Formats: sequence, structure tokens, C-alpha cells
Amino acid sequence: MATYAIETRELRKRYRTRLGGFLRGQYKWVEALRGVSFHVDWGEIYGLLGPNGAGKTTTVKIIATLLEPDSGDAFVAGYSSVRDPGRVRQIIGVMLSVERGFFWKLTARENLKYFGMLYGLPSSKLGDKIEEVLELTGLKELGAEEKRFEDMSLGMKARLGLARALLKDPQVLLLDEPTLGLDPPSARHIRGLLRELANDGRAVLVTTHNMFEAEILCDRIGIISDGRIVAEGPPQELKRRVSDTVSITATLTGIVAEGLSAKVSGSGYRMLYRVEGERVRVRIQAKRGEEVEVLNLLTRLARDSGTRILEVRVEEPTLEDVFIAITGGGRWE
Repeated sequence: MATYAIETRELRKRYRTRLGGFLRGQYKWVEALRGVSFHVDWGEIYGLLGPNGAGKTTTVKIIATLLEPDSGDAFVAGYSSVRDPGRVRQIIGVMLSVERGFFWKLTARENLKYFGMLYGLPSSKLGDKIEEVLELTGLKELGAEEKRFEDMSLGMKARLGLARALLKDPQVLLLDEPTLGLDPPSARHIRGLLRELANDGRAVLVTTHNMFEAEILCDRIGIISDGRIVAEGPPQELKRRVSDTVSITATLTGIVAEGLSAKVSGSGYRMLYRVEGERVRVRIQAKRGEEVEVLNLLTRLARDSGTRILEVRVEEPTLEDVFIAITGGGRWE
């Protein structure tokens, strides 16, 4: 068995995109990956954590042989995704989207049968394998095996996507945000299943921008930002990097997030924010002992802008704080 289940070496990829507005018809180059290197061990769940547009999906597509890098290479069980894609495809199970790639008029069982035949699984074993993955992913328990894809809930579709990825009994799983938008029971079921698969010796690469999920699920995490791995390690080790800090989390209403972020930054603090409808959730990182100063700052900014603070909490460091410390904060989708 190869030393690493997955290894990437200096992956670089850029895209040409069309500009809009007055510059319509002109193009610019966007660097999606700028030398991404990391590895995943056998029996490990590795989380590639970062905001939208950081390069997570591009990295997974290169490993999965769906995209060629401009330079660098990726290896699965020692086989090159660039030079030996056929061997890599035999080893991996891939889930890139919860809702894409299935036939909407077919049932879960019919979809799995189609893909099993496409993968070249022997017809004598295909029926048993379908039953196994339906049971494993909980689709049978939900009574969803005969439900048409178009009638499934988002959670059922996610389970079916994972069932399809498991059809070939892969030793390496590549999962792009497998719990995105799911209800808590479905997300919990998928996380539990991934842990069981890793305990069985398989390697699991999961991309996510859900920092809570990354913290409770992953053995190691690589934080990717602007096409680069900017930090890597077990969740607890990463959090020790900001052990001398605390976080002030607040929810405000009726405020422009970008303006608030600029004012907080101008006061010397780093802030992460998320727009949630008419509300803005902010997380400000501060040194221990500066909590009152930050609370006074928030109160003053809220008063000056005519907004209200709905909730405020002081918390111990999390992976969000690691992200703030490393990248300087910003918007988190």
C-alpha cells in the first residue's frame, strides 16, 4: 500500500473569466490554486476548510481526474491523477454535488443500478451491493429506495450521492461539501458514516466551509485561502495557535456588514462576518483582557449607525478564530 492515500504536490490552476459591465468582452486570469500541497493518511478524515472560491472544489476535481492542473500533480494510492487517471478512478469514490448527476425520473434503486452497470460491477453482485449501500446510508430505513429522485428531500439526495460513491467499495473517498444545506439528522448520519468508513481504514477527503463540522469530524484540517494552504494540523493543535485570545460573537440588525468590518479593522481588531438575511453575525478576535474594550466598541458602532445588538457572547477560541488570525478575517459564506 502506498505511503499516503492522497498526496498533492504544488498544484497550480488558473482560469480565464469574462469581465462584465463596461469591460464586457474582455478577459482576466484568475488563479484558483497557487501551489497546493498536502497529504491524507489511510484511515484519516482530512478536511479542506475554506470560504467559497478558496480553491477547494478545484483541488478535489484535480485529484478525481476531472480536471488537469497547469502544473504539479496529485496522487491516489501512489498513482498519478495526471498520468494514470484510469487507475485512480478504480480506487476513488467521488461526491461533488448533492443534486447533480442523477436521473430525476428514476428511483434511488434504479439510479444506483444504472451507475453500478456504468462502473462495470458484475450483475451477479450488483443487487447485493445496492442493498448494502442503501442500508449503510440509511435510505432503506427512510423508505426512500423506491422514491424518485425528483421527489426526494435534500437529505435523501445527499445520502444517495454518498451511496453512489460507495458502490465500487472505494478505499479513498472525495466528498465536496457532503452536508451542505442538510437538516441536522441527515448531516449527523453522514458524519457518523464517514467516521465508520475511516475507522475501517479508508481515507476520506472532505471539503467544507462549515467550521463546526470540520472541528468535530476531521482528524486533520488544511485551511485553504486564496488558492493556498495557509495552515494545517489537527483541530486542537490549530486552536492552540490562538489560545491567548477570546472571541466576541454578536448578532446585529440593520447594519451594512462591509462598513462595520472596515470600522472594526480600523480599530485594530480582526473580524469575520456572515450576512444572514437582515441580520449580520460577527466574530471579533481579541486578546484576553480586551473583552470590555471590544464590547464598548461594538456598542458605540451600533449606536452611531442606528442599529441594534440582538445578542452578544464571549467565547473560547474556535477554528473560526484560527481563520481570522491567519487570513485577517472577512466575509464567510
